[in-house]
Amino acid sequence: MKPILEIEHVSKRFRLHHQGASYLSFRDRITNLFKSTDVTEDFWAVYDISFQVQPGESIGIIGRNGAGKSTLLKILSRITPPTSGRIISRGRIASLLEVGTGFHQELNGRENIYMNGSILGMKKAEIDKHFDEIVDFSGTENFLDTPLKHYSSGMQLRLAFAVAAHLEPEILIIDEVLAVGDAEFQRKCLKKMEDVSRGGRTILFVSHNLVAVGNLCTRGVLLKSGRVVAEGDVKDVIRAYQMDFEMNQNTLWQRTTTSRAPLWFETIKIQLNGDQPALSLTIDLALRSERKHSKGFLAFDIINSLGVTVMQAIPRIDPFIEYQPGLQNLEISIDLPPLVPDTYSLSPWLGAHNNETFDMVNNAVMFEINESPTKGRTFPHTYDHGSIVPPSSVLKYTK
Repeated sequence: MKPILEIEHVSKRFRLHHQGASYLSFRDRITNLFKSTDVTEDFWAVYDISFQVQPGESIGIIGRNGAGKSTLLKILSRITPPTSGRIISRGRIASLLEVGTGFHQELNGRENIYMNGSILGMKKAEIDKHFDEIVDFSGTENFLDTPLKHYSSGMQLRLAFAVAAHLEPEILIIDEVLAVGDAEFQRKCLKKMEDVSRGGRTILFVSHNLVAVGNLCTRGVLLKSGRVVAEGDVKDVIRAYQMDFEMNQNTLWQRTTTSRAPLWFETIKIQLNGDQPALSLTIDLALRSERKHSKGFLAFDIINSLGVTVMQAIPRIDPFIEYQPGLQNLEISIDLPPLVPDTYSLSPWLGAHNNETFDMVNNAVMFEINESPTKGRTFPHTYDHGSIVPPSSVLKYTK
């Protein structure tokens, strides 16, 4: 039997653009009106990925944030083309990657169901056959004639999943959008995917919930930095992911390559202070800037061993502090809530208040929580429903 999906040496490159010189004279600025001063940098989101999927298989694709999972699914769904390599598909593909993907915001719920069915190549009679099931599963019967732009994100998600799962595609691709739904809806979705799998259809499932991946899937693919580093039995792949996370603990990160951004991290160092439940994290940062910046934006994602962002700290930077050209140091304190024993990573990112990101380091440094303060009073957070914002402050700034 031929594979239903073949991925052959697939790579995807993005061009990152950074603004050029730090200081421009008036003459330079006039000249640059007629030429580009951007510096480009190649970033390979996925690189040389190859594997096959047999009909009826359920495959879990796992990895840390930024590993290339969502990019790979967008390529498989034909949303974005690969830079190199090819995809051979022998069946209809339905994908649910982001809330609202594939829907028209001006059309109502009823019209979007029929539009999605026609995109999948289904006839109206086929869609009619499943229409009531879709409406019942999504719980949108009172909103069928309402334009989708008036739906909440949760309603859009329920309708999108119901359409994708009930219109009987041969291949169902699901990204971590289930995190938007509540716990009851997630259970419904996982149960429906189990039914789809037992019905002989193929599923590709990306999730940070390793328990759900292990229960639903038989095979796993582990991505790291855009490459396949493990493939096979799903339990073995999950074990490889957890071991890699634990083995790569470190409390100091130093830049080893030259950055082309106007403002970037040179070193990141952390220290865990106190005891549960009154833990704090001290972060020492060395930043380098090629020009003066005011009102810089600094944030920290704290991520558990399953790859779920459990909290995001955004320390208030004094509006009168300006990042000067050269090297400067920041010392920041984050008050941590009670956490379950686990290995956590810190991903800092740096940018401007106009949403421009200068630098981000995924899983730069790690720390470990070894014991709980009191049974039942920890913060488990096994789904990416959202994250809490702990108190944080700038202790010291030197330049």
